[in-house]
Amino acid sequence: CHPVPKPESRMEVCDLNPCPPRWKVTPAGPCSSSCGLGLAVQLVTCVQIRQGREVLQEEHLCPVAEKPLTSVPCVIRTCSYEWSFSEWSECSTSCGNGIQTRQDFCLHSLTRKRVEPVLCRRFPKASVVRGCSSGPCPEQVGTRPPPGAELQPVTPATHPTAAVAAREERYKGLEVPPSAVPRERTKGGGEEGAAKRCFQCAAGVCGNLFLNATGVINMTGVESSDCTVAIGRPLQEEITLRILESSLNCSAGEVVLFSGRMMWRTGCRKLPLSLINSRTNTLIVKQRVVLPGNGVILQYNSRTATKKYYQDCDKQLFGPQGEIVNPVQLPDQGQEVVCRTFIDVAPQHRIAIRALYTDLGTEGNQTHFNYILVRDVSTMKTMVFHGKQQFLWQSTGSQAEIEFHE
Repeated sequence: CHPVPKPESRMEVCDLNPCPPRWKVTPAGPCSSSCGLGLAVQLVTCVQIRQGREVLQEEHLCPVAEKPLTSVPCVIRTCSYEWSFSEWSECSTSCGNGIQTRQDFCLHSLTRKRVEPVLCRRFPKASVVRGCSSGPCPEQVGTRPPPGAELQPVTPATHPTAAVAAREERYKGLEVPPSAVPRERTKGGGEEGAAKRCFQCAAGVCGNLFLNATGVINMTGVESSDCTVAIGRPLQEEITLRILESSLNCSAGEVVLFSGRMMWRTGCRKLPLSLINSRTNTLIVKQRVVLPGNGVILQYNSRTATKKYYQDCDKQLFGPQGEIVNPVQLPDQGQEVVCRTFIDVAPQHRIAIRALYTDLGTEGNQTHFNYILVRDVSTMKTMVFHGKQQFLWQSTGSQAEIEFHE
């Protein structure tokens, strides 16, 4: 460059605006556990560099989605004792849904010998009960209904009446168990006696979840004016329900509601012998009665769904507890597939989902990022969790859905 005139050296003023606020993390404090997995608390503050100095700012000035965790997992050393488990037992049923159990015991970490369980009392313990499925049950006429769903026979009159003959004709050819056909009330029993007998046969049915392939549910004479039952089957099945009998008083405002993930129907008039198809593997029946002794009697069956309404990576969970692990998508599924987990429990229960640890990556790219969506089916409200959020979510009803995106 010697032949070219050299310009004079000079300094130019650059941008003196302060840098945008950012999160500052101080080193984590001591671990909350002396051994095994614990949590260490770290101080997270919002700061801004001004003229070479850090100035503390209010937290809302920093990007909320990028805030680091205030507590992080930590392990000082392996604990001397730990829980161990036996192998899972065989499924409790030869067909349909059942449970598996296993035994837990406390072990010394070095000797691997069993010790008193009290030494492991402060360590978290995994579940010892889980659901299982032994495949669909063959259709059997006369299969005993689930507990609480049996119909108590009432001794009929000595001579059949016209009403009895008409009732027997109504159920003719429907493959209904004899115990499920309502009997004529005996003379002298009165409404009070009939309601008492109905309550005895239907006691305990409300709030239950029925998982058998077929069954009869008697919702007449229940103690509560509001009675809800749920029916659940594997994802590849759908439920067909027939109303065998209805004594609802429509003019008094009594009604029954049928709801599923893909259907919603209410009714009162012309219910007997009508059919309801859930179109999916779950169905909830809610009954509202005013007069004692009134209600409906239902018979349900399950069959292979006529249309596939789920993804191969979807999961269905029933029962009081379980563990959810994010699904692994196959390479040929593509990014358009959203994997879901459906949770259904008995109508009298609610669902709590606790995320013990999540790491869904960064969110620098606003067009594609990972997140978990949890939906409360009863209210259709959804919440989205992303980043490294640890959370506890609770439902208002007995159904929840989780979607794993990206």
